[in-house]
Amino acid sequence: MRGSRRVFHLAAAEPGPSRLAALIQRRLPITDVPSVPELRLHLAEPRSGLGRLLARDPAAAAPYWAHVWSGGLVLARYLLDHPPLVAGRSVLDLGAGSGLVAIAAARAGAEAVQAVEVDPYATEAIALNAALNGVSVVPLCADILDAAPPMVDVILVGDLFYEAGLATRVAAFLDRCTAAGCLVLVGDPGRAALPLHRLVTIHAAPVAEFGSGHAAMPAQVFRYGAS
Repeated sequence: MRGSRRVFHLAAAEPGPSRLAALIQRRLPITDVPSVPELRLHLAEPRSGLGRLLARDPAAAAPYWAHVWSGGLVLARYLLDHPPLVAGRSVLDLGAGSGLVAIAAARAGAEAVQAVEVDPYATEAIALNAALNGVSVVPLCADILDAAPPMVDVILVGDLFYEAGLATRVAAFLDRCTAAGCLVLVGDPGRAALPLHRLVTIHAAPVAEFGSGHAAMPAQVFRYGAS
């Protein structure tokens, strides 16, 4: 599928500045990404007070997007070290969080990159972080897990298998995607809900995720295949 001209059929997020973007720029300092020093992101720190601010918004979810996690870190590092996996291809980052993996794919030469999240704060962060790193990433705020497979070449999934119910929905979606011919790559440290019977390990490396005190922990990149 390399070099194909498959196009996205999902609508893009509305462009332009917003109060969410202003909050992120004001409260989340630009930070070098551990294990992926080529990239920088707006990330939360103890003084950001982000949890307290989001508590005022009844629609806000937990700000997972404001931190980096081991699955995304190992997957981003792997893409940057192995650019032919995505170079010239269309890519979708599912549950993109900060946009780290999507940005790494774009930096590695992906032809078109879309980052999908259910949290509008995350999609604002993705847009800011992509611009910060000088790459083009299209953020989409939507739950697509019950949708038909997107018309893309590669689907990237970092740290989405953290809860059993969500993992079941993600696996069903990815089964449809692999059946449609998508290459699916998963980054994860080996969480309990990970569907190991669907996965083949292609890489393992220690990375330092949020909350680890910069201590390295093992994480893997898997190729996903339907059971």
